[in-house]
Amino acid sequence: MNGTQWLLFILLVQLIHFLGTWKLYVKAGRKAWEAAIPIYNGIVLMQIINRPKWWVFLLFIPIINLLMFPVVWVETIRSFGQNKLWQTWAVLLTLGFYIYYVNYTTEVEHLSERSLKPRTGLGEWVSSIVFAIVAATFVHTYFIQPYVIPTGSLERTLRIGDFLFVSKFHFGARTPMTAVAAPMVHDTLPILKTRSYLRKPQIPYFRLPGLSSPKKNDIVVFSWPADTVRVFFKAEAGVEKPIDKKSNYVKRCVGTPGDSLEIIDGFVHINGERLQLSDRAKVMHNYVVHASKGVSSRLLNEIGADNFERKFISPALNQSQYNGLTPYLKGATRGEDGQIQLYTDKTGIPIEVIRQLRLGLTEETPRARVANLTDEMVAQLQKDQRIDSIVMEVEPKGEAGYNVFPQSPFYKWNVDNFGPIYIPEAGATVAITKKTIPLYKKIIRDYEKNEVKVTGDKVFINGSEATSYTFKQGYYWMMGDNRDHSEDSRAWGYVAEDHIVGKPVFIWLSFDNFQDGIRFNEKMRWDRVFTTVGGSGEPVSYFRYFLIALAGWFVFDFFRKRRKSKQTP
Repeated sequence: MNGTQWLLFILLVQLIHFLGTWKLYVKAGRKAWEAAIPIYNGIVLMQIINRPKWWVFLLFIPIINLLMFPVVWVETIRSFGQNKLWQTWAVLLTLGFYIYYVNYTTEVEHLSERSLKPRTGLGEWVSSIVFAIVAATFVHTYFIQPYVIPTGSLERTLRIGDFLFVSKFHFGARTPMTAVAAPMVHDTLPILKTRSYLRKPQIPYFRLPGLSSPKKNDIVVFSWPADTVRVFFKAEAGVEKPIDKKSNYVKRCVGTPGDSLEIIDGFVHINGERLQLSDRAKVMHNYVVHASKGVSSRLLNEIGADNFERKFISPALNQSQYNGLTPYLKGATRGEDGQIQLYTDKTGIPIEVIRQLRLGLTEETPRARVANLTDEMVAQLQKDQRIDSIVMEVEPKGEAGYNVFPQSPFYKWNVDNFGPIYIPEAGATVAITKKTIPLYKKIIRDYEKNEVKVTGDKVFINGSEATSYTFKQGYYWMMGDNRDHSEDSRAWGYVAEDHIVGKPVFIWLSFDNFQDGIRFNEKMRWDRVFTTVGGSGEPVSYFRYFLIALAGWFVFDFFRKRRKSKQTP
């Protein structure tokens, strides 16, 4: 819905309200016309049902209003003596239209002095739960949202199993665009595994004022532009999602509106100069590590290397032994000598499993191995006399990579040598030709809702031949710090301003065994608990200070209650 359609929809809602309540306004001692004036009618209604006027504000906040409307419906009929259980269910199941029945067919009196206290323990419990959900939804939607890192695209800056608080107010909270959706969940209802929202109506994009806009080096949570998956890791037909119901991704912003970006031999350059990352950025690249006596897995594990492969040689296996090894294997082949070659990730095969299966395995130690390393890891290996050389893997310039934006034969780019490319800003105009349209087609068609067609050497936008295009909003370029193991803007291009969700600010829990199932007493990363995401220098955990403050509160509360009990006669 555009702005005009949304305004008409709001006026329709106001008309429905007036037709269904004007007699009740009169019975409450008000004027009929007061039920027809937008916003003012809400203030008057709050006086009629004896509720605070600020509730009107909640009725206009997307998603929050879905929770508040049923509350107001129930409060309205109860203000006119409709207190029976079936009447409550009638107004809820008819989406408020039971009020029409009360308004036109019943003789009711306004109870101006009715008690607002729930009549039963169940009623009080329900009331408390409703307003707890309203408060939590308000905070979740407009201020702070919890988030967990599920993949390694930002290793080692943010780790798999980091539980974050994401600030919505830093960049300005994006108000919900999906008008009807379940609170406190994203795109799928838990347990039921069904869609948690209705695709229509859609509210026009609006963002509240923020502290700043995303800057280069900021880590940003955003709606994944290419998201058409209903459920991750399940092969099925794609689905079209509203922007605010697309999956949330987290990456580092490396390019902002108006920048010219180029990746040269694996390093990002902005406007001709190499991007200087913050000292907390732990960027990783694939390196080939060489050693004449072999590169051992133990050495790579000691420095914390990632994404390297281990190869074990085994004699013939029976089916039971192979089944026991399967959970730890990436693959297996049979060599010319008849022995089995087993491939695993860096964790290898647990020694207890080898003993249980009564196997005699030998790990191969090759002279050259590919490992995913940070600069610190590279420096450690360079100091080791057993290592001969370390060379970063770089795809050659001019060689087209797999699934690299804009997926066009005009641009033979890859993840290590990419661009230069212009990152559009709002109001900027670019030339449109058969060659440049692959760069901007998704923006023009999908983000800014125009029809694009290429015929021969000509480009048509909304049916007219186009030689230029002016952008309606700004765009960003997002990349993972785990450069060779991150699907990011190099695959699906620009991130629109209206896709920005928020900024991670705080890590409140972190588990090293997150992908294997959380166990609180095993592999908790205590040095990451209660640390900030931003800032400079090594992260400092504030967990001990939190525990001290919490203990202080309990002591204070204990003595406060004790003193109060002594003063009570």
